[in-house]
Amino acid sequence: MKDILRIVIIDDDEIWRKGCELSLSEIAGFEIVESCDVSTLDLNVLASHQFQLMLVGINQLSFNHIKFLTEIKSKIPKVPIIVLTIFSKPELIFEIFKTGILGYITKGLSVHKLLNAMKIVADGSGFFCDDVTKMIINFFQKNVGSPLTKRETEILQCIAEGKAKTQIAFELFIDQNTVRTHVKNIYSKLSVTSKFEAIRVAKTMRLI
Repeated sequence: MKDILRIVIIDDDEIWRKGCELSLSEIAGFEIVESCDVSTLDLNVLASHQFQLMLVGINQLSFNHIKFLTEIKSKIPKVPIIVLTIFSKPELIFEIFKTGILGYITKGLSVHKLLNAMKIVADGSGFFCDDVTKMIINFFQKNVGSPLTKRETEILQCIAEGKAKTQIAFELFIDQNTVRTHVKNIYSKLSVTSKFEAIRVAKTMRLI
């Protein structure tokens, strides 16, 4: 990593973005090359700049953000990206990592830990904040010995949270017919006929 780490910040949350700018401007060894929201970003212009790291804020769960990250990596493939977000759902994290990003941090991380993450990712390594690491471990451990697949467990958890099929489909990046098929399979595997029974049995078996 070079002595001066040149950074680009992209986030629609202006308050957070300005706060990040202020914090980094007061620390030696960092230079902000560009800071803007998604609507004013020109990837072609950005690709002509010299920088070593991008911080990209994601403030809502959307297919558009996955597409946006994919576009960034296609235009600027060699620059590592850290995503900063309020979300820590496994399905979002897995979809985001498919785009090629190296860091995933929930907003609220201390400045010291953020700086450490930036240095690690700028050097080409991956970084998760602690709560995301724990969430990923819990996600996989929860499914050990379960009759349900990981996707079925995700859907059942969403049902237990009171979410409708339309919302589940949106959050998991699948269509409603796929959700219905998974629900049917969940009922069959748990030998139940309603969502209330499914939730009760799943909690008894510690599947959710």
